[in-house]
Amino acid sequence: MWLNEYEQQLRRDLQGVASDLRWSAVELLRIAEQLRLAGNDVDAEATLRLCSLFQGDEERLAGYAEEVKAKTITRTKVH
Repeated sequence: MWLNEYEQQLRRDLQGVASDLRWSAVELLRIAEQLRLAGNDVDAEATLRLCSLFQGDEERLAGYAEEVKAKTITRTKVH
């Protein structure tokens, strides 16, 4: 099933933002480890909670991108 140009752009945008969130979560994990090594467990835990939120959002956006691919979500023009 083919996607129109607006759906293709929507899918690319969703995948791009999901990828950015994934990269950010990886960086947050690295920062949390540095905080923990520095003895700052409170901030390390807060950073890990943010990482968890980012990972959930990344999965949700990736799911939306798959829905666009499956034509469950469609776009007829750019808003």
